[in-house]
Amino acid sequence: MFRHRSSLVQVSWCVDLKFPPKFKFGAATASYQIEGGWNADGKGEHIWDRLIHTHPEKIQENATADVAADSYHKWREDVKIAKELGLQFYRFSISWTRILPDGFPKNINKAGAKYYSDLINALLAEGIEPIITMYHWELPVKIQDMGGWANPLIVDWFGDYARVLYSLYVDRVKTWLTVNEANVVCDCGYNAGIYAPLIKETEFAPYICNKNILLAHAKAYRIFEHEFRHRYYARISLANNLMWIEPYSPEDSELAELARNHAVGRYAYPFFSKNGGWPPSTEKVMLKYSRKQGYNESRLPAFTEEEKIFVKGTADFLGVNYYTTNMIRSAKPGEDPGIWFLTGAPELNGILEQPPNAYYGHSKILPIYPEGIRKQMAWLKEQYGDIDILITENGYSTSNYQLEDYDRADFYYKHLEQVLLSIKVDNVSVIGFAAWSLLDNFEWLAGYTSKFGLYEVDFEDPDRKRTPRASAHFYACVIKNRSLNDTCLNKKFIAGSLHYKRTNSADSAQNYRKSLMRL
Repeated sequence: MFRHRSSLVQVSWCVDLKFPPKFKFGAATASYQIEGGWNADGKGEHIWDRLIHTHPEKIQENATADVAADSYHKWREDVKIAKELGLQFYRFSISWTRILPDGFPKNINKAGAKYYSDLINALLAEGIEPIITMYHWELPVKIQDMGGWANPLIVDWFGDYARVLYSLYVDRVKTWLTVNEANVVCDCGYNAGIYAPLIKETEFAPYICNKNILLAHAKAYRIFEHEFRHRYYARISLANNLMWIEPYSPEDSELAELARNHAVGRYAYPFFSKNGGWPPSTEKVMLKYSRKQGYNESRLPAFTEEEKIFVKGTADFLGVNYYTTNMIRSAKPGEDPGIWFLTGAPELNGILEQPPNAYYGHSKILPIYPEGIRKQMAWLKEQYGDIDILITENGYSTSNYQLEDYDRADFYYKHLEQVLLSIKVDNVSVIGFAAWSLLDNFEWLAGYTSKFGLYEVDFEDPDRKRTPRASAHFYACVIKNRSLNDTCLNKKFIAGSLHYKRTNSADSAQNYRKSLMRL
């Protein structure tokens, strides 16, 4: 059972508000969401290209990412704004089919390889570290048509892709993320069937996908270890969307711990635990539920001892995307637990409830609960020891063009405050923070109706003009001062609180003023 420590109370009034010298600030994007140039210069087709071009009705307002923020052509401007912000690192992803048009290494697309090489060089010239994500949901259609993440051969195919990327960029890139949000790809993807590749299969596919992604990540890690580490230094991990789960009542504490292991542990325990493989509690509940359904064996595919060893230890840190918190309670008789967002676990017979004290941006499936990021990291430390944690995404959604986004600045202040508490009170090794996102982008099924950018992008402008929001000025100030002191919030942000009062509820405005006063 998870034991909340007394140090998890708010004690910001007695904590030094400066970030440690080695802590790094950054921002993140994803290739498909910003690049455009969907078929430019020899790029091949991937599963999101196919979804959007064959089922435009799946995306709000029939939007496409064919142009998006046009970063394929405007990457120099992206580097410029990253420099303006003072970023120490920029996390971006590589489109598999821009490098290998059909997914396989027999044909490396020179134009695509040059695009990312030029971006890397430009970042380094400005003193900004490039952090590369190998896979942010852009699976080549040829590989998908052969089963995609449900085909065990994808372990070797992904390894071949990783080897190409290392060969091209490892002399300049020292931090790699293999897969972004495997839990969304597998659990959310196959359970809901609304993301590319539009396959809904809730019994076997999520867990087969889960295991294959873990093995593919390990394959990429071992390739670097055996073929490149003797010449180059790099740290490798993966990033997952970790929703913090609170018990709805004291009686639900055991269920909450089971849910955490099921939702988070399946993508962390195989790397960081002493024994490797699946979390024991997940194995137990999956076997019991599978037999109840009439299966002789668990629907959770077992790791062999060799596979456990192959995967264990193949993460040099843990990438954490944090957006939200939910509460869990036991389902009442006759109540259908359904499929959970991010976790998809009817096997636990639990119901997720949104926290009563949460608030919301544009997205109503992401209740905002800043304390959850700290609690999540404390739990990770309790489970896996003193591992390094890189916050690879954290962001706030709005619905309109709004340069005075003081609500987003407030969101970042509150979450960065919790990061400081995690570091200085809980002694968690948090090594960096990436804001999502550097600029407005194509937000998957939401198209352009949901905006996360520090920089606004005018998608009606053929030139895709970029303009800094108030949150960009706030974040740049925090980075410059390396502190959450009042320097970044006085005058402009006090005026911002008045704007917040005019455009939001009185309670939200009061909370915002309190956050200012707390500094």
